[in-house]
Amino acid sequence: MSLFFLCWDVASIPFGDGHVSKRHSRNPQGCKFLYFTSSLVVRFLTKRFIWEYDPTLESTYRHQATIDDEVVSMEILDTAGQEDAIQKEGHVRWGEGFVLVYDITDRGSFEEMLPLKNLLDEVKKPKNVTLILVGNKADLDHSRQVSTEEGEKLATELACAFYECSACTGEGNIMEAFYELCREVRRRKMVQGKTRRRSSTTHVKQAINKMLTKISS
Repeated sequence: MSLFFLCWDVASIPFGDGHVSKRHSRNPQGCKFLYFTSSLVVRFLTKRFIWEYDPTLESTYRHQATIDDEVVSMEILDTAGQEDAIQKEGHVRWGEGFVLVYDITDRGSFEEMLPLKNLLDEVKKPKNVTLILVGNKADLDHSRQVSTEEGEKLATELACAFYECSACTGEGNIMEAFYELCREVRRRKMVQGKTRRRSSTTHVKQAINKMLTKISS
């Protein structure tokens, strides 16, 4: 099974400024992942918070996790985020699962979520986009500009799961957020596989019927 995750953290760098760094990978089982660099991803991979992180440096990470008794190995490459718009869209086309991250203390980052979802829809159409919405910096509730209710409402509009987490303290279930996205991508791929098999069976039956019609006529 091939999985391709993209995590876009608008909490760190405004959407569209051309300097969003990202990571992508392919595991030995054919599972592919693409992450836009964020402290949330670092927390997920290393279980710790890196106070000083240079998104311009290219780095490679390897990570292995067991999700519902299935072992997934990841090799994650930070490409330093210097790609142009065409390359960025190319990466999105490969994506099968997306993590949209905003900063609960920055309303501007929250307001970029819907335009970003529209971009994903435009690039991925006619396919449905599988994603989760994450509000980061849940530890800074005293500086909150986006309420939990607003996040939940947006997630409902986007038809996706919603989580509030803190990359700094580990508050919230960051691991479960990523695992749930994996499960959702897997469910959709299973449904798509069944649909393709039914379509293939239908085509075979139609071909046989045409042959029998010609023979009998």
